[in-house]
Amino acid sequence: MIKIAWLYPDLMSTYGDRGNVITLSYRMTKRKIANEVVKISIKDNPRLILDADVIFMGGAQDKQQEIVNKDLESGKGKFLKQVIEKGVPGLYVCGAYQFLGKYYKAADGTVIPGLDIFDLYTKSPGIKAARLIGNLIVESSLLPGIKLAGFENHTGRTYLGKKVRPFAKVVKGFGNNGEDGSEGMIYKNSIGVYTHGPLLPKNPELADWLILKSIEKKYQKKVKLSKLNDEFEKKAREYIIGREL
Repeated sequence: MIKIAWLYPDLMSTYGDRGNVITLSYRMTKRKIANEVVKISIKDNPRLILDADVIFMGGAQDKQQEIVNKDLESGKGKFLKQVIEKGVPGLYVCGAYQFLGKYYKAADGTVIPGLDIFDLYTKSPGIKAARLIGNLIVESSLLPGIKLAGFENHTGRTYLGKKVRPFAKVVKGFGNNGEDGSEGMIYKNSIGVYTHGPLLPKNPELADWLILKSIEKKYQKKVKLSKLNDEFEKKAREYIIGREL
């Protein structure tokens, strides 16, 4: 049984982020891999995170992010750090991606500490700065030769440290900061991105990467996933890429 831990589904799920969890479960079920989606939010036991085989956490608006940040600091954050350091795979989108860094520096100079799991920081460029918004096309070293498609909408600019590496190179769009051509980050088996959309339905290869890592981590052996018919998923991605490039 592969347990998919969905963190804060009631608070952190903008721009269709829930589709990432649906995709993970669907692709496992189609392969007859037993799986369970475990929803973990404010009132739930933080130790449930320790049983996770793969983790997902999405983005949210400022008010919801403030609530979640406080809850992570009060207990869940230390358990999340444990599983990430052990190599449990996960996908962290937008606000979740920022939370797990060192800090967020607001437009007024206020520094909001993060969980300091990922070697990165985020800062606001100021209230008059343009949002980084639109379709995002990237190429990732995890999936050579494949262009991935998604949607970004963020003000914060994220900068990576030496202990993480970029998830992808921006082909079209802004990515982490609109300056260095990077999008997201990779740390052990964790992926942080700004890519909503949701990301996994249009990019089944990335969903399968997470599934594969979750099985290999849990059972400590190499496996090969059976192929699925991804015709419609790839057509959706190709349409977006063709329209943007």
